[in-house]
Amino acid sequence: MRGLRVTPTLTVYAALVVLLVIGSTLVGLHGGVLLDHGGILNILTRGTVLGLVAIGQTMVILTGSLDLSVAYLIGLCSLIAAETMAGDPGMVVPAVLLTVGFAALVGLVNGLVVTALKVNAFIATLGVALIIRGYLENTYTGPAGSVPRGFQHLGYDRIGPVPLSTVVMLVLAALVWWYLTRTKGGYHVYAVGGDVEVARLSGIRTGRTIVKMHVLCSVMAGLAALFLVSRLGSGAPHVGADGGYDLESIAAVVLGGTLLSGGRGGVAGTIGGVLILATLDTIFDDLGVTPFLKDVVRGAVLIVAVALYARSQLARRAR
Repeated sequence: MRGLRVTPTLTVYAALVVLLVIGSTLVGLHGGVLLDHGGILNILTRGTVLGLVAIGQTMVILTGSLDLSVAYLIGLCSLIAAETMAGDPGMVVPAVLLTVGFAALVGLVNGLVVTALKVNAFIATLGVALIIRGYLENTYTGPAGSVPRGFQHLGYDRIGPVPLSTVVMLVLAALVWWYLTRTKGGYHVYAVGGDVEVARLSGIRTGRTIVKMHVLCSVMAGLAALFLVSRLGSGAPHVGADGGYDLESIAAVVLGGTLLSGGRGGVAGTIGGVLILATLDTIFDDLGVTPFLKDVVRGAVLIVAVALYARSQLARRAR
């Protein structure tokens, strides 16, 4: 159809539908059902934490930056939350505020190192990640703290068949979509990612925009930590690193059609990328696939997706 414009966002959701069909067939041949109540719940639960982190990663990548500190930040934030709560329902609000505030502080440090010290974002955020990892490994040998039973409703309650945490993640995604597409600040994000020098000459405070996105990215990681601690019941120093949320979140953003160089993409595509990765993990578990093969397939999917997208971009420019 001439009037239908194939966008990266449309492509990623089409790929998700194809994956669901193929996955359902394979799992069915294996004697199981992919999209039963348990399977759907598993996909949504897996996608919630990754979705929260990937939403923040989208914002920072759109400016042409990135954040490799989110995985270890999640582990540290989970410990801050659990140790502050210490099983006391009256400490939930202070713990949440302290966790989010600390995450924002780490994001501020990341942003200032990138903008004020002119350090490449890869090196800057990797350096912060190593500092946090060193602290965790020197201070903790295992889980610590505890959360009150009431706080665990966040991790386990559902609205109908949909986990409450997934609803929260989707609401945050909608708010970020609105900010990026309907506000002056969102326009600045795309302008900085498109060409930071042109944006600066246009009067945009590029440094402030990049710092702001780093802060929001870290805050989303802090919220992901709160969800994880509500499910685990305590803080875990390596929960973020074991989940691979740094590289997985970047993979979800790229699968969703956001350019790593910045300036093009959005959170709608990122959610599609998150669902693809969560669906792949669920299919692999149902089929009993080994962790090695899981990583091989995920890597191949990412490479093929990026290659196809890059090829379509070149063809579009040629036309």
